This record gives sequence, structure tokens and C-alpha cells, in this order.
Amino acid sequence: MSQLLRALPIGIAAFLTFFAAAANAALPDFRDLVKETSPAVVNISTVKHVDQRNVMQRYGLPEDVPEIFRHFFGQPMPYGQNPRGPRGRQQEKSSLGSGFIISDDGYVLTNNHVIQGADEIIVRLNDRRELTAKLIGADQSSDLALLKVEAEDLPTVDLGDSDKLEVGEWVVAIGSPFGFDYSVTAGIVSAKGRSLPNENYVPFIQTDVAINPGNSGGPLFNLDGEVVGINSQIYTRSGGFMGVSFAIPMNVAMNVADQLKEKGKVSRGWLGVVIQEVNKDLAESFGLEKAAGALVAQVVPDSPAENGGLENGDIITHFNGNEIYLSSDLPHQVGHVKPGSKAKLKVVRNGKRKLLTIEIGTLPDGDGVELASSNNNGPQQSESNRLGVVVADLSDAQRKKSGDGVVVKQVEQGPAAFAGLVNGDVITMIYGESIRSVADFNAVVKTLPKNRSVPMRIVRRGAAMFIPLRISE
Repeated sequence: MSQLLRALPIGIAAFLTFFAAAANAALPDFRDLVKETSPAVVNISTVKHVDQRNVMQRYGLPEDVPEIFRHFFGQPMPYGQNPRGPRGRQQEKSSLGSGFIISDDGYVLTNNHVIQGADEIIVRLNDRRELTAKLIGADQSSDLALLKVEAEDLPTVDLGDSDKLEVGEWVVAIGSPFGFDYSVTAGIVSAKGRSLPNENYVPFIQTDVAINPGNSGGPLFNLDGEVVGINSQIYTRSGGFMGVSFAIPMNVAMNVADQLKEKGKVSRGWLGVVIQEVNKDLAESFGLEKAAGALVAQVVPDSPAENGGLENGDIITHFNGNEIYLSSDLPHQVGHVKPGSKAKLKVVRNGKRKLLTIEIGTLPDGDGVELASSNNNGPQQSESNRLGVVVADLSDAQRKKSGDGVVVKQVEQGPAAFAGLVNGDVITMIYGESIRSVADFNAVVKTLPKNRSVPMRIVRRGAAMFIPLRISE
């Protein structure tokens, strides 16, 4: 490089020197951060006891075959077998993930899926000590587990405020991908508040930090050496790193850890609604200026939402002063509210804004709601109408389960087909009007405006939702 610079004109050489210095100055140096934080990062392995009789049955061997003769039958030795295990049992040991020490008296935080199903949990420290850990508590909803090892004066991490994390900020991960202890990778925060399928209560931090199997449960540091997240999941089509990784925010993790430490389980706030996204067509049908908020497709009976006055078709735009942009924003915020406390909701109902105060309940263990199936024949049936749909009254059995509504029997060419209605859908509300019978349905359909979208609430295979309906005449 120096020879090349000497051969160039002075002006160009000076520019290249300045450019190289600027580039080096823009890149962070992680060396001190890694030296200071690594001692508090741990490797976590588990031991699972396997009944020897089950192993024998797996290979089709009689249980009474003496152990000295079993190799003649071609029985392979299970991977990771520890022959010193209890008589008649085997121990399979696997290195599964990472964790980090949050207190000097031995509390360790990791992912629930790292230790799930384990009979023994082994924590290996930076100084190569191996300690048996006790499971204090685990929370499947947030995929977090709190462990305790018997030791004193342990190195600990500094905890950061994940709410202050910004998109584009540098972050560093330390963990044991594929069993390679204390591997360091770095990247930036790609997004915040990400919602993943079946993960309703964690607003994930998305990063492009290289995360692979074994990194799970390990810390995500900011440049100040503070833990701002727990590396938890990756998005991949190949099984390996693809540049899309997700971490649990540290503020969420510590809330869970404190509850696990105090009572061994986690209590979350519960509102009691089924919600859906507000797209452009639905926003138009409800008269909204923009497609934002959480549309209440169903209010659970005897829930805090029902007791607080929420209704089907309400659009929740703010929760405790925080604007709801996406419907997925609402579960995150409700889940963090302490059960029994009051929450203020701003909603749009029939084009008018309302303020509701609702006492938040405790999320039940089984919060699924069974709605009506819609495959029974009703006694009364209407002719095809301006929607191009034939409907019938619900049977007594359907009405007992789902309440009022009409069931779709036939969909022809027209607005109903364009809106996506299918046979078996139960229509419960159109344009803010409840549908109790075919007569109600026909009366409402006659008054629907032309050339604009209106909301229609349906129940399909047990799930309530709103769809936009538009009549062009």
C-alpha cells in the first residue's frame, strides 16, 4: 500500500490516505468489549436420562439379554452415552446453547428451548468450571428460562435498556454456535418490534448478526458492553445463518426473570379480544384516514374487554397513550401490563372516537375461543340478492354456540365473491348493523351504499374476522 501511495500523485495519495483513515475510524473496535464481557457468558449443556429398556425395545432385543452379550446382536451405542449412569439407564449429553450470568450469586438467563425436557443442566463457565444448575422457572411464551448455580462472586453482565436501542446501531453476540465456545459475531440492528408467527408477547429485535444453532440464549451487547437482548431465533431456509436473526429485548427478559425468581411463573395482562390487521380496504370501509390500528373481530365473553365496553368492530388506535400502528403491537403492550391495573384505550366506533378505561385481567392458560362451525342447514333461506349470495338462518345448535348471524349457502358472481365469501361463512355484522336473521340481512343489504367499501364481520372455521365489501352499481 505504501509503495502504491508513493507512486501516485500527491493529491490522489492524500485523498486515499484520508479515505482509509476515515473508513477505519467508522468501524468499531470490539476487542475491549469482548474481553470485559466474555467471563459472564456461559455454555449450557443438558443431560437426559434414557431408560435402558426403551433402548432395547428400539433395537428389537429381549429385555433379559445379558449386557455382556448385547453387542453380538448389533446394538449400536447411543451417541453421547455415559456408561457410568445409573443401572439400567443411560445418560445422553448434548451441548445445546448459551446463557449469561445476571447476578454474582449464580442466576443465569437462557432460552427455554435450550433446557426444555432436560433431567440435568450443566453450566460451563469461562474458567472451564462445570456447575450443575437448578431450574428456577421457565416461560414458554417468551422462550426464557432462569437457572441458578451454587457459586459466589461470579462475573456478571451489565444490563442495558433495550427501549433505547436504535435501528442501525452496532451490536455484538457472544455464544457457542455448533459448540464452538465464545464465538463473537457483530452486526447492526435491522428492525425493532418484530412479531413472529405464534409469538404474541415478544416484540423481537431483528439483527443481521450471524446467529447459528448454539447461539440460542446468548447475550446481544451494545457498544457500551450492556446486554440489550437474548439471541433466540433465526429465519432460515437452509438451516444456517441467512442474515435475519431475532433477539428478545432485555427489558422483556428481565420482567420475565423477575417474575420467575419471585414466584416461578409469569403472569401477563389479558384484554380478551381477537384482533386483525387493518388493511387499505378495511380502513376505507370504516372511514379511517389511514390503515392503522387493531380491529376487534371478536370480544371474548366475560372478558375484561366485554366488561370494559369494547365491541366487535371497534378499532383500537391507542393503548395507554401508545399508538397502535399494527395489530401485532397490541398483544405486546397488553401482555406487559400488570393484571388488575387500569388501561386507557382510544377506539374508533362507527366513525366516532371514544376513550375507554378497562381493568386488565390475567391471561388464562387456555385462551382459545370456540366459535360456531357453519355446516348445518338453516330452516329459512333467502334468494340471491345484490351481493350475489344466498344465506340461511342458523340452526339452534349453531346459534347456541355462536350467537346471532346467517350462514352462507351459495356464492354467485358479484360483490360477495369479490370480497372472498365462501360457503359456510357465518355473517354476523354488516356496516355496523348486527345480523340476527335472514330478514335482518336482507334489510341491511338493501340500504348499503354504492361505490364504497363497508365492513362485514364473518366467522370462518371458528375464527372471527372483518372483510371489506364493496357494491359497484
